[in-house]
Amino acid sequence: MSSFNRWQSGCSALMALGITGVAIAPLIAPAPVFAQTTSFTDVASNYWASPFVAELARRNIIAGFPDNTFKPEDPVTRAQFAAMVSKAFPRQGQRAATQFTDVPSNYWAATAIQQAYTTGFLAGYPGNRFEPDQNIPREQVLVSLANGLTYTPSADAATTLSQFYTDANAISDYALSPIAAATERRIVVNYPNVQTLNPSQPATRADVAAFIYQALVSSGQLTAVNSPYIVGQAQPTTPQAVTIPSGTTIPVKYDKAERILVTKEETAPLTLTVAQNIVTREGTVLIPSGSQVVGELRPAEGGSQFVARELVSTTGQRYELSATSEVITKTESVRKGANAGRIVKNAALGAAAAAAIQAVTGDRDVNVGTTLGGAGIGALLGLFLGRSSVDLVAIDPDTDLQLTLGSDLTLSSGESTPSPTTTPSPTTTPSPASPGQ
Repeated sequence: MSSFNRWQSGCSALMALGITGVAIAPLIAPAPVFAQTTSFTDVASNYWASPFVAELARRNIIAGFPDNTFKPEDPVTRAQFAAMVSKAFPRQGQRAATQFTDVPSNYWAATAIQQAYTTGFLAGYPGNRFEPDQNIPREQVLVSLANGLTYTPSADAATTLSQFYTDANAISDYALSPIAAATERRIVVNYPNVQTLNPSQPATRADVAAFIYQALVSSGQLTAVNSPYIVGQAQPTTPQAVTIPSGTTIPVKYDKAERILVTKEETAPLTLTVAQNIVTREGTVLIPSGSQVVGELRPAEGGSQFVARELVSTTGQRYELSATSEVITKTESVRKGANAGRIVKNAALGAAAAAAIQAVTGDRDVNVGTTLGGAGIGALLGLFLGRSSVDLVAIDPDTDLQLTLGSDLTLSSGESTPSPTTTPSPTTTPSPASPGQ
């Protein structure tokens, strides 16, 4: 290639990046329909990118296809990458929109491309072209993430790159500094050889999932996973303790129903989901959003109270948990002849509550929908036969089930995710821990 052509190619790549925004986003293909699942038929549990793909899919950051595949080896286009950015990081633009000559207004990703452009994450090529169907190289993805997260290398870029990559001399000049910064932040994932970057190779969907996951880790939003393909990942160390103090609030949610109905006397199993990251003031993620809180609704002071017994983190770690909600005493009366279908609509029911509704309304055929387990409904019907009314505790999951730790919660430090400049000390007590984005 002539010197002029190499210069022209380098300039085009620089102009195409124009990266100043933060980017962590879902993998989106032109097809408008996607399968929302965390288990894909073409991503086996031992596939190298499985932990990255599974967690991002669980968080709806990436998606598969209607046939329940993920197509991990398919390349990612510039339009798809723009869609990732605009969906994951909707924010105010930094510059005026432009009309790319090769992106018509009815193009499937036109809005996403404009969003990526106005936020400064991507730009066009000479001639006001965007090249939306062009496959994006691995080095451009890494440059995008590093620049978008405003990372800069702390050491000489050339020295860092030569230490980690046998093909460092293949990295484009414009990408040297950003990739060195991404390497320092452990964003780079190389498969099958951790020392081979393949910078000009088109990034696959698996590559991008891994890069995005690591970018989330580097910014304190996800917990690090162990993988031999993460460049520069430190070897596991002896776990140390990080303590979340008693009294800390844990925001939770329940997505299976808009309300929960139980009798005042019943105990019903219930699993809630942590709604937001629990973080320290320094940004260390202690409990990731999406972790599960296992417990039960119990009778309490004329109402019902959720009592937690176990925390299951997004990485599968289990911790004994002492936390409770406030006592819920709001009730909903069910009377003889009432419309049972209307009562149970959008509700999750304790087994006793379901039996009470069927017995009092006289509608034994009503579809009770989501039940919380416990004794069989049929076995409980006799408790309510002959009654003309019953009062059920009515719980709003969005407001009534927020939890407060009743005692200190100690986690291993491997479960917490430090922000780039923060490393929790052994047995430190966050002051205070709070929900974060």
